[in-house]
Amino acid sequence: MVLPVAFFAVFFAWPVVSIVERGLRPDGHWEPGRLTETLGSPEILDVLWFTLWQALASTALTLLVALPGAYVFARFDFPGKGLLRAVVTVPFVLPTVMVGTAFLALVGRRGLLDELWGVRLDTTVWAILIAHVFFNYAVVVRTVGGLWSQLDPRQEEAARVLGASRWRAWRTVTLPALGPSVGAAALMVFLFTASSFGIVQILGGPAYSTLETEIYRQTADRLQLSTAAVLTLVQFAAVGAVLAVHARMVRRRETALRLVPPERTAARPRGAGQWLLLAAVLLSIGLLILAPLAVLVERSLATPTGYGLDYYRALQSVDENGTFLVPMTDTIVNSLQYALAATAIAVVIGGLAAAALTRRAGRLVRGFDALLMLPLGVSAVTVGFGFLITLDEPPLDLRASWILVPLAQALVGVPFVVRTMLPVLRAVDERLREAAAVLGASPWRAWREVDLPLVRRALLIAAGFAFAVSLGEFGATVFIARPDNPTLPVAVARLLGRPGELNYGQAMALSTILMVVCAVSLLLLERLRTDRTSGEF
Repeated sequence: MVLPVAFFAVFFAWPVVSIVERGLRPDGHWEPGRLTETLGSPEILDVLWFTLWQALASTALTLLVALPGAYVFARFDFPGKGLLRAVVTVPFVLPTVMVGTAFLALVGRRGLLDELWGVRLDTTVWAILIAHVFFNYAVVVRTVGGLWSQLDPRQEEAARVLGASRWRAWRTVTLPALGPSVGAAALMVFLFTASSFGIVQILGGPAYSTLETEIYRQTADRLQLSTAAVLTLVQFAAVGAVLAVHARMVRRRETALRLVPPERTAARPRGAGQWLLLAAVLLSIGLLILAPLAVLVERSLATPTGYGLDYYRALQSVDENGTFLVPMTDTIVNSLQYALAATAIAVVIGGLAAAALTRRAGRLVRGFDALLMLPLGVSAVTVGFGFLITLDEPPLDLRASWILVPLAQALVGVPFVVRTMLPVLRAVDERLREAAAVLGASPWRAWREVDLPLVRRALLIAAGFAFAVSLGEFGATVFIARPDNPTLPVAVARLLGRPGELNYGQAMALSTILMVVCAVSLLLLERLRTDRTSGEF
């Protein structure tokens, strides 16, 4: 646990604590009155209220839309299932700024609906809610569907034999078994939507602000570190409470259930009702997932003179306005290099943490497990700005170093490595390690010859997810990415912030490239994936 603890202490706790301290101690002494002053502001109360209710509404809407999809992926066997499973995961690994971009191309100004029927939903709360469902659909499908696919259907069939209706059998047998998994998925969706940044920033405009966007506004635009510090503390408290409940849900989900191999539970749809359900789920995926992604591609090809690759060719030239010092094609290479470095860091840190959590128990270790999840819910804006003010002097003067961006990206990748590796490592029979030790193997050799062959596939899946989410990290890198080495999400956000047809088209082209890279990564993961090695996500 030494290396993971040191990593999070230096690159997460220290920057966040420093930001909070500077905000509440501007003159070297504490000013507790800033807390009540900030939280009593009507403007801040409106932000907190909007953050809460839109997160609750987004979570409820996501569960309503995605639970039928979880059932279909768990119980039905149909052609293209693996491909479709990868496709519905693409939005989750895209940066939120690009999720906003995809919906902007569909429902925003100059979007498809605007051109066809004059309908615009950007700057409305409905665009935010629908985009959150688009982003979090895979969380429910993979978390709930993964467990659902392994529940023994004979339990529900036994209830039917004893006279229960289909609805009562599902309500009294299947739902209690799924309850902890549904609760864990709902909490994760709530966490992601409450801390949403890019989606609200692009689709909400100045009319709507969540806790995350307000922290960015107070930090970057107004330089009000005291207000940002108070909001960060509020976010910490909320995230800590959510993660505590989530950890309890996960422990309940790990209680003894009668699980069977997924291939024994999936079958071709039978009867008109099941075929109708499959058709409805496929239609919802087409409208909610595929349509925004397809429009993103279409907008990248739609030039003033007709469809073509003009915007892609323009990526090879240097920006005349000096916003970027290198061609956009170099941005693609930079992003891939950053993501690979971040993946290596996340796999090492997350793998060690998962191994430690497997071998030990107790409140301290459970607390460390929750700490590993904090970067997913705590403001990435705070972390990024904290990097600038803490890692600026020896022995850790990293402001001019390329490693700064991968370090920030790795913070987001580590939780996915841990959540993927932990259940698989826990499933390794301890007696195998003990037998290897009795036969004279050192701990290192026992791990290399016993654990590694059993978890190799899960390790590759963890690395793939870490790569995808690192590639799309935006909240922290928007502060620390340099103009001569920008990342794809930062470049897209800056292009969208500038007027002009060319800038808009280039943003769509870069978004399409990132989407294709993420989709290819997820398709490769699906070829590796088995439900026994898929971990908690």
